Amino acid sequence: MTLLSGKVLFEVANEYNFAIGAFNFNNLEFLNAILEAAEEEEAPVFVQTTESAIRYAGIDFLSGMVHAVKDRYKVPFALHLDHGKHLETILLAIRHGYTSVMIDYSDKPYEENLKITKEVVSLCAPLGISVEAELGRLEGVEDNVVSRESVLVDPLQAKEFVDKTGVDALAPAIGTAHGAFKFKGEPKLDFERLKKVKELTNVALVLHGASGVYTEYLETINAYGGDIKGARGVPDEDIKKAVELGINKVNTDTDLRLAFIATLRKLMAEEKKVIDPRKLLKPAMEEVKKVVKRRIRLYGSQGKAELFRKYL
Repeated sequence: MTLLSGKVLFEVANEYNFAIGAFNFNNLEFLNAILEAAEEEEAPVFVQTTESAIRYAGIDFLSGMVHAVKDRYKVPFALHLDHGKHLETILLAIRHGYTSVMIDYSDKPYEENLKITKEVVSLCAPLGISVEAELGRLEGVEDNVVSRESVLVDPLQAKEFVDKTGVDALAPAIGTAHGAFKFKGEPKLDFERLKKVKELTNVALVLHGASGVYTEYLETINAYGGDIKGARGVPDEDIKKAVELGINKVNTDTDLRLAFIATLRKLMAEEKKVIDPRKLLKPAMEEVKKVVKRRIRLYGSQGKAELFRKYL
């Protein structure tokens, strides 16, 4: 069995100073692409679902797929709930065999975020389930300096939060954003803030909103009827620097979607007689797999499965 607690993945990544890719899935094709890529790269991964993915596919279907294939793979991985906004969803994930959860009350007042996060840790810790939380907000950070400062994480507050809650991982807002349209201008990640948070907390840190939004997929989508113009992501060199400064888990969703949709659009335009969905979905899945491999290498987690041997 290679399905491990997120606690183990966070601890090892933090100890050896590398980052583990956390890849979102909501169907069979994405899950297969992620785990096959991880196996071939000999890399640990988080496979994760959002609340919207659970609404789309059903948590029994999503968790059932993971548990059905957990013995097929030799690499260590965790099943993670991404951006859990409701305690009910946390409890649902616990009941369905998730090994890691995120409670995201970052849009609430600090004291409320601290209180709820502490409650979730008290629920999950005895079960060996890791807990991730977030401080600061990712939206609206590129408009002006004043609003940027108001939503980015306060390092001293981060230390207090980690000490009082006992979380296994913290996602500090340092200037990234969700989706394909992350920045109006040049990317401005606050690396000094990240460095300070790591020094003060010494906990595993998570980078959200970190997709690269690669040009080749945007061009293909737009060439075959799409309309995604002006999108841009976080440059690879910024990701590498963030990992060097203490990021241990990097969330990736948009890049997988772009690869999948770009392949589908191209095939559907060129293969007009195809009516077998598998002939369209398989190549799209393979393209997602390529992106997962690319990101694993970027995070420095290729070949790191060996570090988890004693846990398997």
